[in-house]
Amino acid sequence: MLTKLKEYEKQLSEMDQKLSDSEFMKDMKAYTQLTMERSHLAPIVDTMHRMVKIDSEIEDAKAMLKGETDSEMIEMAKAEISELEKEREKAEKECKMLLIPPDPLDGKNIIMEIRAGTGGEEAALFAADLFRMYTHYAETKRWKLEVMSSNETGIGGLKEIVVSISGKDVYASLRYESGVHRVQRVPETESGGRIHTSAVTVAVLPEAEETDIEIRQEDLKIDVMRAGGPGGQCVNTTDSAVRITHLPTGIVVIQQDEKSQIKNKAKALRVLRARLYDMEEAKKQKERAEARKSQVGSGDRSERIRTYNFPQNRLTDHRINLTLYKLEQVMNGDLEEVIEALKIASGEQALKEA
Repeated sequence: MLTKLKEYEKQLSEMDQKLSDSEFMKDMKAYTQLTMERSHLAPIVDTMHRMVKIDSEIEDAKAMLKGETDSEMIEMAKAEISELEKEREKAEKECKMLLIPPDPLDGKNIIMEIRAGTGGEEAALFAADLFRMYTHYAETKRWKLEVMSSNETGIGGLKEIVVSISGKDVYASLRYESGVHRVQRVPETESGGRIHTSAVTVAVLPEAEETDIEIRQEDLKIDVMRAGGPGGQCVNTTDSAVRITHLPTGIVVIQQDEKSQIKNKAKALRVLRARLYDMEEAKKQKERAEARKSQVGSGDRSERIRTYNFPQNRLTDHRINLTLYKLEQVMNGDLEEVIEALKIASGEQALKEA
């Protein structure tokens, strides 16, 4: 790896020259792209410099060891070499991880869809719990979360909820949440104290810009109707709800949370664009997956990814065989340990494939 250091240093220097050029800064798209490339390359160069420094320290310690006769000094030098070799191994592993090209989707904002699956009212209650968990996690990351649509049950559950989450590296952190989340607990609706198993489906869609995917007006069937469900003034009195059908794919999006038909249409188009973009990305992933099989998970909505066992305070992620006995903290938004483990497993898999 270190043979590449001079090449990377040269690339970094050229990038810095371009980024300081006032003419180059006028092209914001190119400027943003180069800034992202630099942010990927700079930590690699820094880590390689650290490896060079450690190698030099190891050589110095070995040279000192050759001429040393004092047994105590020899033991100290050996201990120092051992520590430096461990540090070198750690830095090399870190460098390998950094060398993995970042996924261009990692910086995207997302649209997250949470839907109650098998389990009736208990599944709807757990869907609400998962929504609160992601809300708390978003707060710790200083992300912005906006509810786009929701369908509540009478006792505080959610049949489904669609939210947008925006901020730094949202998709990179939450991309592995797609799939079936299974819960084992005694439901609030259960009087006999029996443990039930229910399921909730989570879909994480990278939010597409208008330039990312083209939606032709002639491909859309737009219907307006009166909003249904609980609400205050204006609900059921104006045709504010919007249903958009994308004719080529058959995707249907209904939006009725806003009192304004224009706002509902805009939100529905955002969701539609994200679903179409996700379909395109899924096709690409399927093509790549023909040559390999990811151990972290395919992102298939039907894949059971995680079990939340409340009686044992246990969370298990089945894709990477991770078990934590801190379910209460996780449900309060302490997801970082799980997400970091998934990122590392994904990076290690990418290294093997490379």
